[in-house]
Amino acid sequence: MLKDKTIVLGVTGSIAAYKIAGLASALVKEGCKVHVVMTHNATNFINPITFETLTGNKCLVDTFDRNFEFNVEHVSLAKRADVILVAPATANVIGKMANGIADDMLTTVLLAAQCPIIVSPAMNTNMYHNAFVQENLQKLREHGIEVIPPQVGRLACADVGEGKMPEIDVLMAYLRKAVAYDKDMKGMRVLVTAGPTLEPIDPVRFISNHSTGKMGFAIARAAMERGAEVTLICGNTAIEPPLLVNTVKVQTAEQMLQVVTENFTQCDMLIKAAAVADFTPATYHSEKVKKKEGNMSIELKRTTDILRYISSFKKEGQLVCGFSMETEKLLENSKKKLEEKGLDMIVANNLKVEGAGFGVDTNVVTLITKNDVKQLPIMSKEEVAHKLLDELLTLNK
Repeated sequence: MLKDKTIVLGVTGSIAAYKIAGLASALVKEGCKVHVVMTHNATNFINPITFETLTGNKCLVDTFDRNFEFNVEHVSLAKRADVILVAPATANVIGKMANGIADDMLTTVLLAAQCPIIVSPAMNTNMYHNAFVQENLQKLREHGIEVIPPQVGRLACADVGEGKMPEIDVLMAYLRKAVAYDKDMKGMRVLVTAGPTLEPIDPVRFISNHSTGKMGFAIARAAMERGAEVTLICGNTAIEPPLLVNTVKVQTAEQMLQVVTENFTQCDMLIKAAAVADFTPATYHSEKVKKKEGNMSIELKRTTDILRYISSFKKEGQLVCGFSMETEKLLENSKKKLEEKGLDMIVANNLKVEGAGFGVDTNVVTLITKNDVKQLPIMSKEEVAHKLLDELLTLNK
């Protein structure tokens, strides 16, 4: 949540400066207190009045502006900031930051800041790949400053290559990662599976289910925003997976099992939110299709139970959490799965309850461990994800 966070936007002299007006507006809509500091060169691309209108705060440009309340403005703003984003960041300002130069309002604010700082380079592709610029960016990284990789595309100078500032949703994702939640999962490695698997019958048909991946995506995003290193193993979904997590796309249950197995030994917890098909076609009888005028006869074989398999070799300190979707006997069936599969926690939801299940933005779940049962009210999938992680962290103490 970014509500009530104080966010400072540093805008420098790049053509991409105009995009930051949209970012400032989006942050204000989320309830943030937004302050903008511009370099003099940036004012050639966008007027400070634009940012003052959008944020309701004076846009700072001149270090020696006499029209201010009596305080040391660059120090005061640096103290209030929860995070500072320099976007677009020119090669000039990156060089100043990397070498401790403070010769204008923006660089003095940056030098006085103790909060997280994020930099989004935007410049000509040849400038970006210049050895001096790359050395300066590496210096920033070594001092704990997050550098957002520029996108590849057509630049204002008509060159094509790296150097384009990412879109607003990417910048927002980095801001959320920096300050949306406390970093109580920092240093942890989390493995999340999401979405449906797809089991081919033939080159045209397949067996699948109604999972959209929304719940698993919410868990992956929540763990990332709380500081964890997240690997998301994603089935066939229509929606895009969350940004800033390591996403591995698979199709079949066998592929998902393989990727989970390869990654689990290095992880602290596995959260399986994917709706994996229980069966996969073993044999397709083409002759019978012809005789029955389109009706298929399919021999099925059961897929490997990923949770049961992984739980059989988990080490001390590793946690495995699964999901149970039931239409009756919710607690009884879920507790049975918890025990049979060797899980540390199971998240149970009744598909007959309004607001739960596939394709919606809310969920109604019960968190079940060996010693406790916690029924949660209807809430967003993001809220459910954080409650789930809270419970797993208590098990890990």
